[in-house]
Amino acid sequence: MRHESRNPYPWRRDAQPGPELAGTNLARAGDHNQRVTLHAIRVNGPVTRHELSEQTGLTPAAIANITARLLKNRLILDAGRRRGQRGQPASKFVVNPDGGFSIGLNVDRDHVTLVIVDFAGRARARSSREIAFAQPVTLREFFRRSVGHLLAKSAIDRARLVGIGIAFPDDIARAHLPDQPQEYAAWSNVRVDDLLRDVLGIPIFIENDAAAAAIGEMQFGAGHKFRTFFYLLVTAALGGGLVIDGHYFRGATGRSGEIGLLRGPAGVGERAQLQKIVSLSNLCRMLAVGGHRIASPAGLARLEPGARAIVTRWIDESSAAMVEPLLAVNCLINPEAILIGGRLPGGLIDQLAAALNRRLADHAGQIPAVAPVQRAQLADDAPAVGAAILAFNARLLPLRDALWKPG
Repeated sequence: MRHESRNPYPWRRDAQPGPELAGTNLARAGDHNQRVTLHAIRVNGPVTRHELSEQTGLTPAAIANITARLLKNRLILDAGRRRGQRGQPASKFVVNPDGGFSIGLNVDRDHVTLVIVDFAGRARARSSREIAFAQPVTLREFFRRSVGHLLAKSAIDRARLVGIGIAFPDDIARAHLPDQPQEYAAWSNVRVDDLLRDVLGIPIFIENDAAAAAIGEMQFGAGHKFRTFFYLLVTAALGGGLVIDGHYFRGATGRSGEIGLLRGPAGVGERAQLQKIVSLSNLCRMLAVGGHRIASPAGLARLEPGARAIVTRWIDESSAAMVEPLLAVNCLINPEAILIGGRLPGGLIDQLAAALNRRLADHAGQIPAVAPVQRAQLADDAPAVGAAILAFNARLLPLRDALWKPG
């Protein structure tokens, strides 16, 4: 049930209370078991039926039936046989990258990016445009033209499309950035799923951009190594996402992780919000003031010395502003890692992570634990790739409440 007074985003479900204790039916359990098995193959493959039985706790007979069904549906492949100590060699299974495809769309104040991702989590096709404050009609035209071109160019079977994921910032029309036109308020009255639904006619899943990036990382990136982490998304603004014990944590009203709304240190622009300091928009502003304009974030990787000095200053100011918030993250959440993704070039993310690690190390003896800061595995186009993974997450991968019937 939606609670309209609490949820200004009608396309997203409110965070729900814990499920009531209820039984499940065989169909629900069967779907869950197949999702768990498919996830185990994706994470651990190549893997045998015997290993799957041990990893999932399902009986050998159940695993045999599930793998046969997954093979028939072309979601997994038989990668050959592994010889044991006795008997016939055992089949080894891996996911079929061509078993399913999903489309991810990231809408932000400075760009729109579209990717098509396969079931191995790899972006097979991409289109991006640097558009400042794109209007809804502009987004629809970009999506319609780009998706048709990319599907044809990559020869992807449309019948294998699982869905469309769309990621964009919360408060996209209400949180003002420099040079934001009044017309951008049109987004307040637009349901982006309705805007694009008729283009392909497949399911659409919508998420906050930082949440999408964190969910994508959880399922197809460093989530295989870290079950609890905090995700920092550096784009036109600054967002955050929280994964705890292998599950994305939304909070009471679905707005957890909003680190960019915190205030920066004293003496910085009357304690400006962090996203006014630690953001691509601020970095571009600093470069422009210094006489260095870039056409896209890719230009940050090939700057002249004078511009690189400005980037170094931005890293220093950003890392200084982030110390107190990240100390709080370490104390309150105790993550295994803090991961950074977004629109910055990988080398620049690495420099920012190194600066943060140096500053946080100075406080290591003052708090119980300090998690390492590092680049996310899916750092490139993180919200778009994460958005694509939303469809896999909803339709093929294990769901936390899969065995519960809502009360």
